[in-house]
Amino acid sequence: MEDSSRQLPEPWVRPVSDYCEWLQWERGLSSHTVEAYRRDLSQAARLLAGQGEESWESVDEGSVSACLVELAAAEYGTASLRRKLSALRGFSAYREREHGLPGFAELVRGPRPGRRLPHSLTVGEVRRLLEAPPTDRPEGVRDRALLELLYASGLRVSELTELSLTSVDPESEAVRVLGKGAKERIVPVGSSALRALRHYLAVGRPALVRSATGSELFLSRRGTGISRKTLWHLVKQWGEKAGLSVPVWPHRLRHSFATHLLEGGADLRVIQEMLGHADIATTQVYTEVSRERALEEHARYHPRNRD
Repeated sequence: MEDSSRQLPEPWVRPVSDYCEWLQWERGLSSHTVEAYRRDLSQAARLLAGQGEESWESVDEGSVSACLVELAAAEYGTASLRRKLSALRGFSAYREREHGLPGFAELVRGPRPGRRLPHSLTVGEVRRLLEAPPTDRPEGVRDRALLELLYASGLRVSELTELSLTSVDPESEAVRVLGKGAKERIVPVGSSALRALRHYLAVGRPALVRSATGSELFLSRRGTGISRKTLWHLVKQWGEKAGLSVPVWPHRLRHSFATHLLEGGADLRVIQEMLGHADIATTQVYTEVSRERALEEHARYHPRNRD
């Protein structure tokens, strides 16, 4: 059988090979099962590399979610998507347990039955989410600002958690982001997010500063930079408190950012640049989502469909 991973660079190939050997010799799985794991992980590696990832070390929950979006757009069924996600989760857990490396897939939800593409929030749902955190406490001021920024800029989880105080440029209403492959890009954030950021910098962040605090923009209660896992839990928590009918995580806000821009008439190339996609094909999945929504809206509201 042809080794589907042979065309990948070494930083992608070796970890997968080590994992497959562990599955065969430590777990005792059959060669057929191990080869299935190798194919799924190698396919994911190609997609992740196409998004701008340089190795497994830079992969996070957001990039895994984006990988699933691409697979769904390629018309893989729910069962196949769940199997591929299971392979990524197992691989992530192995690297965390055996090598002490950060996990990157444990918080990613599998696709629901019958759903091909991830659900973007409506504008009304986003508004409810952004207004959910109360601003009478420093943590609420922080959470309002980070939610506003996620939706206004479409940043990845890792990109937001790595922002520093100097990343925000109030004059140009933009943030300087270090994205995949250490590529820097400037992303506009708009007036609403900028107001929330200014309020956080004036009221929220000073209350969270501790003696060991560095230059991180968003701080935890301990005064350290907020982690990716904490960010995921915060977004999920506020989605539940806002009473939204679908679970919310950071990538869903990124997805909603792109979908709403496209529906508003933004150019696909501009959206690609703001998202930091290396390949326009990755961005084109949002045209499929918009088309799907258009069909749903037409079926629901056009008078000839109610006869």
